[in-house]
Amino acid sequence: MYGERRPEFDPNQALQNLSESWKRLTSKLPGGGGTSIGIILIAIVASALWLASGVYQVAPNEQAATQLFGKFQTIQEPGLRWFWPPPIGKVQKESVTETKSMELGFRSNPDIDVPVEALMITGDLNIVDVKLAVQYRISDLQAFLFQVDDPGDPDRGAREGKPDGRTLKDAAEAALRQVVGQRSIDDVLIREKERVQSDTAELLQALMDEYGTGIFIQTVQLLEVTPPGAVRSAFDDVVAARSEKETRVNQADAYEQDRLPRALGAAQTTIQAAEAFKTARVSRAQGEAAQFTAILKQYNQSKNVTRQRLFLEAMEDILPNVQLILIDEDAGSGILPFLPLTDGVPSVIGGGQ
Repeated sequence: MYGERRPEFDPNQALQNLSESWKRLTSKLPGGGGTSIGIILIAIVASALWLASGVYQVAPNEQAATQLFGKFQTIQEPGLRWFWPPPIGKVQKESVTETKSMELGFRSNPDIDVPVEALMITGDLNIVDVKLAVQYRISDLQAFLFQVDDPGDPDRGAREGKPDGRTLKDAAEAALRQVVGQRSIDDVLIREKERVQSDTAELLQALMDEYGTGIFIQTVQLLEVTPPGAVRSAFDDVVAARSEKETRVNQADAYEQDRLPRALGAAQTTIQAAEAFKTARVSRAQGEAAQFTAILKQYNQSKNVTRQRLFLEAMEDILPNVQLILIDEDAGSGILPFLPLTDGVPSVIGGGQ
């Protein structure tokens, strides 16, 4: 009936019903058949559980390499997968996007130095203490797992059989020693640190490719490059002196950049003033020459008139600035005349009007 409540599930009753059904089934077989059927069912269940154990999950940052009877089969991408479980098959998963690191010349955990790895001879036969960090990732999982049989490096916790153990460490040390051995100590300490890093990374990648390790070198970083302790103070003085030199050179360059534009501006101003003066004087001279030429032309046409006009014009310019004193020669004969000095006002001495 609609809406009638159904009875709750009773597990004991279900087990009893299953047991009775099993008894009815085995009673119909010759000789009962209970033992044989039980063994077959157990084998079927065990086989199903064994096959189900072959289901595995590949994370988004991982790849999985499958082996059948020890022989490599395929590389599986992220997702839910199934492969034959052991002992028939084997699945190895590795992160192929994770950036891993390898330390050379030191260990960060615990914090210790490893002089046998760090001390190197430069091209000018000096000794430097180099601490290097290599960052890498897996680029070819098949090569990484099956191409190189590496003994591992317990000192760094590297697993046996993976090329990022002794293979990577020894190759990095060999590459760095070769690059450092081709340069002077000043290049390694100061001038060409970036070049040392890039050359070491390039040489190390070439070694990884030659060995078929499936490792991609992302960066090689010189964390610390120092001279040995016995001569470190002397090298520190040299570095300080070179730094002071560079500071003085930079200051001189800054002073030059400040003063040079000012001097160029002042020079340009003087040049422009000289050009203006030159232009004015040339124009004035050309005008005077043209005026003289015009007067000469008029003079050649009428010499007396032109001479008289020039004389009168000259007098017009001269006489206004001349003090004129008129003396009557008939007044006060024999007496020394008194000349009154006035400011350019004509004076008349004598009785004549």
